[in-house]
Amino acid sequence: MQNVLEYLEHTAAVCGDRTAVEDVERSCTFRELRDRAKSIGSRLAGVTKPRRPVAVYMEKGVEALTAFMGSVYAGCFYIFLNTELPKARLRDILEISGVRVALTTGEYRDKLEGMRFTGTCLCLEEIGEEWNDGRLEAIRSQAVDTDPLYANFTSGSTGKPKGVVVSHRSVLDFIGIFPEMFGISGRDVIGNQAPFDFDVSVKDIYTSLKTGARLVIIPKAYFSFPTHLLDYLCERKVTTLIWAVSALCMVTALKGFAYRVPEQVDKILFSGEKMPMKHLKAWRRHLPGASFVNLYGPTEITCNCTYYRIEPDFAGAELPIGRAFPNERVFLLDETDRLVTEPDRQGEICVAGTALALGYYGNPEETAKHFVQNPLNGAYQEQIYRTGDLGRYDGEGLLYFVGRRDFQIKHMGHRIELEEIEAALYRVPGVEQSCCIFLEKKNQIAACYVGTATEADIRQTLAGFLPVYMIPGLYRCLDAMPLRNGKIDRSGLKVFWEGR
Repeated sequence: MQNVLEYLEHTAAVCGDRTAVEDVERSCTFRELRDRAKSIGSRLAGVTKPRRPVAVYMEKGVEALTAFMGSVYAGCFYIFLNTELPKARLRDILEISGVRVALTTGEYRDKLEGMRFTGTCLCLEEIGEEWNDGRLEAIRSQAVDTDPLYANFTSGSTGKPKGVVVSHRSVLDFIGIFPEMFGISGRDVIGNQAPFDFDVSVKDIYTSLKTGARLVIIPKAYFSFPTHLLDYLCERKVTTLIWAVSALCMVTALKGFAYRVPEQVDKILFSGEKMPMKHLKAWRRHLPGASFVNLYGPTEITCNCTYYRIEPDFAGAELPIGRAFPNERVFLLDETDRLVTEPDRQGEICVAGTALALGYYGNPEETAKHFVQNPLNGAYQEQIYRTGDLGRYDGEGLLYFVGRRDFQIKHMGHRIELEEIEAALYRVPGVEQSCCIFLEKKNQIAACYVGTATEADIRQTLAGFLPVYMIPGLYRCLDAMPLRNGKIDRSGLKVFWEGR
């Protein structure tokens, strides 16, 4: 297998009348998805060449998925432009990617042109239903499995986003084992939470295409209203949640289970941040028959590189990120690039294997900085990705996420992990979510949290767990944590404090 379209074409052939994807307004079968994608691909093939980027600018939904697959039929790779992003960021993405062709809808065409996009703009409503098999077969015959499939843009240290380009081979290798490992089949209904420009959605989309599972797209607004969300999960009979940690925490923080429990959900896989134990316990208490899996991995290694199945009798204070997926090698390097194997000694998490992304689009300097030759191998070329994350092993060889190298600060002469303070905050009664940042200008640690606890409560509790130099000096209670791509937006919180 060398192209993800083989998933769609096989599933359309064996269960074409089954619903492939649905949103609030519409749905389509696997056969309809394949045929519509062929039509879009044929139209695209007349205005662009293979291996070129195609921007998809529309709401997350059925149409966006058909646009993705249409781009792939044209031999191109897609870049989803999230309609909720600021215009300035979208302009940066368009500029960095050099996109000359965009798929959109009538609703967003003027907005796209208003961002100074001067390329070819195709509205889905204006693309007919016919397709050209000869043209599409000619494109496929020239394809190889290392061709790019999509590019997701992440935050860059320079202030400009970085486009992580991922190949067909990386997705095929990962999705080839992912559904079977966690028991996801054509009988399942996957509830999509992640934005389509966030790589968690890759697991939703391609697991559905491979297995024939139904993909249900959940409106983002429902995650602010637990009653709407839980009703939707129950009404659509969702069985599988592959969500960011923050989304799961929102349900429990807002006491959603007091209203309704989605009892048909039997698989919950989460990633993106550390899962607070109090929230995990709440989910396990209300869904005791469900399986829970902690997943870890940055965008640059195609979804995830480690996993940990949480057994029913698990009672630890901290979740491991576990062990490497098949065909991926995960290891730790110390500050001198020596292998770390001893328990409880920290090192940078590094990954090798075909899951690695192709690099950052149009950014060879950043690519060379993070996708590097394995310093442990001087015999032949072996590329690894340095995640910038710190990890440690326990006595059984399980890997634990410690924190980010760039979240490690020096304060009052001490080296401090901000995640350690956040973990202590979760032990405070009345704290549902927490995030700490370091304000260089003020030389203070600031804590933001969601919950009912007072500053006095927090300070008193933290004094029992942390040394004085680790206790935050500033506090702010929020109605909800600001999010970006499903993760807490630390840069946004920092702007608030520095602007005060």
